[in-house]
Amino acid sequence: MRIALTGGGTGGHILPAMAVLDALRARTGADLDVRWFGPDDRGERAQVERFGLVFESVPAAGVRGRGPIRLVKSFARLGSGTLTAVRKLRRYRPDAVFSTGGYGSFPCSVAARLLRKPLVVFLPDVEPGWAVKAEKKLATRMATTTEAALAFLPRKKTVVTGYPVRKEFFALTRENARSALGLRMDDRVVVVAGATQGARAINAAIFKELRTLTKAAHVFHVTGQADYGEAAGQRETLGAELAARYQVASFRDDLPAVMLAADLGVFRAGASTLGEIPAAGLPAILVPGTYAGGHQRQNAQWLADGGAAEIVEEAALAKLPARILALIGDETKLANMRQAARALAKPGAADAIAQLVIEVARPSPRPSPASGRAGEER
Repeated sequence: MRIALTGGGTGGHILPAMAVLDALRARTGADLDVRWFGPDDRGERAQVERFGLVFESVPAAGVRGRGPIRLVKSFARLGSGTLTAVRKLRRYRPDAVFSTGGYGSFPCSVAARLLRKPLVVFLPDVEPGWAVKAEKKLATRMATTTEAALAFLPRKKTVVTGYPVRKEFFALTRENARSALGLRMDDRVVVVAGATQGARAINAAIFKELRTLTKAAHVFHVTGQADYGEAAGQRETLGAELAARYQVASFRDDLPAVMLAADLGVFRAGASTLGEIPAAGLPAILVPGTYAGGHQRQNAQWLADGGAAEIVEEAALAKLPARILALIGDETKLANMRQAARALAKPGAADAIAQLVIEVARPSPRPSPASGRAGEER
């Protein structure tokens, strides 16, 4: 079986696809050939190749918030990307295409329709962006994270599966995670991770009260590359005792372990929070971004309505450290939030989406070596 994966714009589109890939591999064994098709201008190639996949570069561009000149350029790039995707998919001959949305998925999804390939589209957020709004008309089947998203999608071909998270979230216990990170069970632990690229406003709010926060808890701070240098400098000013309680990194592969070990998380409200906060059973403070059409507001509200999170608006970030300190000292509140988060978890999400992909896949006839040589000779 050959499956083409596509998606892009942020890491939030790559990670759920990799979780589904793991489920596909578990279901099909060695009889699986998978490639990634998408743009290569935000570090996507390195992320995808870490999972052992072939990366096929397909140009794409966003259209939201573009001025007239940039909009024309974006449409031209999307047109070029669609032609590239048609050519590469025709050569690859996938049995199905799986899209996780984002502008990076659009050329390949259109190409799938033009080539009459089955297309499964996953909406990770509560509210779709422009790419998924277009792709829902092209899709053979759709999957989504929450019941709330059904208001925006064709119900007859959509299944609510939950958000597919990395298998590490279910391979570790809280105790194992704390032991791996050198933490005691009675330590107070906060994880701050703004986004794939970091979140400058959140980082700045943490820096202002870093000494107070590290006195109250161990702080694991994932800053993104841009703010890592400043965070490392801030750590040097704390003194040895508090510096040992402030773990800073631009990126962490072991974020699932950190989230499982933590008592409280501070995040943006990108799509991954819909799956990872429940999977980790982690109480959270969410700061929804106002970019990309403000879709993070709906994500944050869904988790807040479920009792797993509180919302701090970006305009009120000066209050963030005080809210962290208040929650980290409230055992009852944290316990209730943790229970609410776990109630939202759907551990079978990746497998359910893998099943959809397998159901729609139609094995394509493969050219024999002889016919391939004949074609080359012509």
